[in-house]
Amino acid sequence: MADGDLQVLDGTQLNAADLSLPEFSDASEIAGVRVLEIVDSRVSDCLRGLSLPENLKSFALQRLNIDIADFGGQQLDKEKAQSFLRGYITAITDELRDDPLVVSVLDGKTIRLFLEDEDDFAMLAENLFTELDEEDDGKLSKNEIRTALVHMGVEMGVPPLADLPMINDILKKHGAEGEGKLGQAQFAQLLQLVLQDLADALALKPVTVMQNVKIINGFKLKKLLANENQLNDVIEKIYQQKHDHENRQSCTDRIMSYLSMNAEELGLPPFEANAAVILLYDTIFSEVSKEMTATELEKHEFGALVKQILEKFAEQLQANPIFLDANN
Repeated sequence: MADGDLQVLDGTQLNAADLSLPEFSDASEIAGVRVLEIVDSRVSDCLRGLSLPENLKSFALQRLNIDIADFGGQQLDKEKAQSFLRGYITAITDELRDDPLVVSVLDGKTIRLFLEDEDDFAMLAENLFTELDEEDDGKLSKNEIRTALVHMGVEMGVPPLADLPMINDILKKHGAEGEGKLGQAQFAQLLQLVLQDLADALALKPVTVMQNVKIINGFKLKKLLANENQLNDVIEKIYQQKHDHENRQSCTDRIMSYLSMNAEELGLPPFEANAAVILLYDTIFSEVSKEMTATELEKHEFGALVKQILEKFAEQLQANPIFLDANN
C-alpha cells in the first residue's frame, strides 16, 4: 500500500495478539510494570508498530479499575498477570471498535515516486529551496536539509523525524550537517542522496503515523440498536419533542432534527460535515416510505420508524465509513 493511503485500526487486528505470558525462570511472581511492557509490546506488534495513545491506555486501565501508579509496583502471580493481559487487550479492542484509529504506513514508496520522476523532484527541490531561502541570497546552510525533510512531512512520505532514529546517521553520512553553504543545484543533489537512503531505510522498517482523522463506521450505532433500553430511551426523547415544543413537523422531520443535534452521542456523523454526510442523510430519509411521513403516528409506529432509520444508517456506515477531520 502506498504512503498516504489511510488504514483503519478497528480492533480486529488484535485478534492475532499473543495472549500467553513468557516463561520466567525461577519466578512465581511478575512485576506489574513488566506485564504492562509485555502487553503494550503485543498490542503494538498487532497495530503495525504503533505505540498506543495515552488516552487509549488510560481507558483500558480505567475499565479494569486499575491505578497505574499502584499497579506498576505490584507483584502478580501468573494467573493474575494472565487475567490482566487478556482484560487489557479486550478493553483496547472494544475501544478501537467504537473509535478506530486511522494511520498511514510510510514505507518509502512516495519518496521513491518523487525520486523516479526527474521533473517532479526538480520542482520539489526548487520549491523547498525557495521556501527555506528566507534571506533570498541563493544560499542555504547544509543543516537546512533536515528542515526540508520536516517541510516535506507525512503527505510526501517523510515521517516525523523523532520517529526516525536513523536520520542522524543518514545526514552525517552525506555531510548534511554543520557549517557550509549550498546553492540550489547542490541543495537538490544532497537532498536526493538523503531521500534515497531514507526511502531504503523505510522499506526495511516502515513507520506507522497516526492521522488526525475520526472514522464513523456504524459500530457505536449498532451497539445502541442492540440495547433495547437505550434504544427506547432515544425513541421516547424524539417522540416527546412534539409534546414539549408544540412541534408540528412531520415525524421524519422531527427524527431528522433530533439525529442531527445528537449525532456524536448516537454514533452518527455530524450533519453537513461534508458533502458525503449530507448525501447519506438525504438518501436514508428519502428511502423512508411516504406513508410514514405524516405529522401523527401511533407511538409504536413512530418507534418502528426511528429504528428503521437508525438501522439504515448503521448499514450504510458499515459499508461506507465516513472519515472526518478530527479538528473540526
